[in-house]
Amino acid sequence: MKPVRVGILGLGTVGGGTLTVLQRNAAEIARRAGRNIVPVVAAVRDVARAREKFTDASVRIIDDPFVVVRNPDVDIVVEAMGGETLARELIFAAIAAGKHVVTANKALVAKHGTEIFAAAQQKGVTVAFEAAVGGGIPIIKAIREGLTANRIEWIAGIINGTTNFILTQMRDQGASFADALQLAQEKGYAEADPTFDVEGIDAAHKLTILSALAFGIPMQFDKAHIEGVSQLTRDDVRYAEQLGYRIKLLGMTRRTSAGIELRVHPALIPAKRLIANVDGSMNAILVKGDAVGVTLYYGAGAGSEPTASSIVADLVDVTRMHTADPHHRVPHLAFQPENLSAEPILPMGEVRTRYYLRLPAKDETGVLAEVTRILADAGISIEAMVQQESAAGNGLVDIVMLTHQCLEKHIDTAIAAIGCLPALVGDVARIRLESLAG
Repeated sequence: MKPVRVGILGLGTVGGGTLTVLQRNAAEIARRAGRNIVPVVAAVRDVARAREKFTDASVRIIDDPFVVVRNPDVDIVVEAMGGETLARELIFAAIAAGKHVVTANKALVAKHGTEIFAAAQQKGVTVAFEAAVGGGIPIIKAIREGLTANRIEWIAGIINGTTNFILTQMRDQGASFADALQLAQEKGYAEADPTFDVEGIDAAHKLTILSALAFGIPMQFDKAHIEGVSQLTRDDVRYAEQLGYRIKLLGMTRRTSAGIELRVHPALIPAKRLIANVDGSMNAILVKGDAVGVTLYYGAGAGSEPTASSIVADLVDVTRMHTADPHHRVPHLAFQPENLSAEPILPMGEVRTRYYLRLPAKDETGVLAEVTRILADAGISIEAMVQQESAAGNGLVDIVMLTHQCLEKHIDTAIAAIGCLPALVGDVARIRLESLAG
């Protein structure tokens, strides 16, 4: 049978890993796919440098990516360049040329996936994106196919390895955020400019994709609530541990009667939960279905060959259905395109959850009474409260509270009022709390 020929855009960490896996495991991949999957051409910025690393002459290396996407000898295009502008143009060019596309580009899928999938549907080709979320974890396939029988209720995930490494260092080593970030950069987990990771943007791209798959809604990255970990302190990490919780950067999307929650932020998770014990740069994703209950997916969320594992899995899937009727393929977003839902994304003020509050205050009589009165006026009840003496012995204390469930807009009102108390000596720290119970 005629082999399926692959063109690769970019031979960096992801593209290079894909080429390596395709060549090393060629026989095993062919046994699974039913025919050979052969890389024939790759586009890179620096041809000479790439040729030094990839010496197999059967793969042509060029510097013009448009030659790859328009090449009649290429059946599937692997987009491993990253970025948005050029990558988007190339993917649309590949679709227009009647080629299937496999991509790991989470930002592009999260922001432009709806229009990309519509173009692919019209042209009768597939855009596969397993590697866009969770690196080597096959979470897209699990939600889109394995959990088809379920009405998905919620997804919660540690989906950024950089921030998980930083928070692990802050907990285990007592490191400050700055020191933990520096170590992450030294180890190659964090970029020189770590903003996308530490401010939650990378995780929000991934969560947007998961939410669309779970609930059959269009990609709506612009409506996600996004907070990062750069404002977390060692004190918060330590207090959380003392209360039986661990802090993780959590991506949370949940179906409610009022709409879909779509939010990324630090969260306290009970230490007894499996996901709370996912440390270092690893990723983990919980999916709650009405029939199956809670399922957990764990593994490397990034890296050359873990990500290549997902890309090659997509190549095998596309190869298997290469000649199938486009109307009988698995839909891009799990649901038939004409049946996507118009359920709204909830504004953050309408989200209901529990909260950890830390109030830096003077150790004076009546402070607690004032704080509890403000919370009561906002309709917020306290589940637990501890008072931590300042290590400096300067008459200051940290008042730490855990609340019962309440609306975010009510906790916002209470925090604003508490912040005006004369005894407060700093900003109120607020971290959401998720029990993630089955």
